[in-house]
Amino acid sequence: MTLRFFNQPWNAQPWRERNGQFSWLKLTVFLALFVPGLLTLSDLLQHHLGARPLTELIRQTGLWTLRFLLISLAITPLRRALHWPRLVLVRRMVGVAAFFYGLAHLGAYIADQSFDLGTVASEIALRIYLTIGFTALVLMAILAATSTDGMIKRLGGKAWRRLHQVAYGIGVLALLHYFMQSKLGFGEPLFMAALFGWAMGYRAIGWLGGEESAPRPWQAAALSLSVALLTALGEALYVHFRFHVDVLRVLKASLAWQLESRSAWAVLAIGLAIALGSAVRSAIKRHQRRQRGRVAAIPVPA
Repeated sequence: MTLRFFNQPWNAQPWRERNGQFSWLKLTVFLALFVPGLLTLSDLLQHHLGARPLTELIRQTGLWTLRFLLISLAITPLRRALHWPRLVLVRRMVGVAAFFYGLAHLGAYIADQSFDLGTVASEIALRIYLTIGFTALVLMAILAATSTDGMIKRLGGKAWRRLHQVAYGIGVLALLHYFMQSKLGFGEPLFMAALFGWAMGYRAIGWLGGEESAPRPWQAAALSLSVALLTALGEALYVHFRFHVDVLRVLKASLAWQLESRSAWAVLAIGLAIALGSAVRSAIKRHQRRQRGRVAAIPVPA
């Protein structure tokens, strides 16, 4: 029996573009989106998720929800920085995947509560971090439901873009939810918040220069340094207020060269790598324009 999914029109298949052309980029991303879920499911079935498998399942699905959400928000900055316009083809796909991982996250929580929906509803209503997380998921559901080509046509491009700017607010809610329920450590929530801040800062620089403007490489590098310093300061203040440790002592540790364990250095490295990639791509495009200009200037024999 043939699955109905494969009988859809060419442009409805996730690995094809609107004109029906096959896209390796879309196919690769589409398959990659399943990998975390399949690996987590495999660990669950093989009893590799520890003594409290449902708790670990909740954690893993929540992490991947946030990761894919941040990746979807980072696609536009990366597209502009790397001069890679085709990257936008996978933005909706990644955003929808984030929603489904969010559904799995909620489903794992419901299972952990023995499928007692009354308890689940009361917990969501009474625990503020759960209220925030559930609100983010409801908003993601709205964006996922309006992510089809048909809905874009019905809403109109301008209205659709305005609606999907809600994704920035969802990012804030998801990060807040993560911070509030993180009990064992703040390193990864801080790192994700820093990446979100970098992506929003990059967008803000672009907005100041025009909707489709890409910040220059030196602006991206300066942004990376600023976000890294703010990340180190945020880490110092968090530790100071929670554990009453001297701010300068923590700040000194945060700025120490420990790339593997310090969010500030990791964010700086990623930001500078993107800035370097932007500089290289800009240089290549300038060279290509000069080459085309030279070819156009060659006189054609009569």
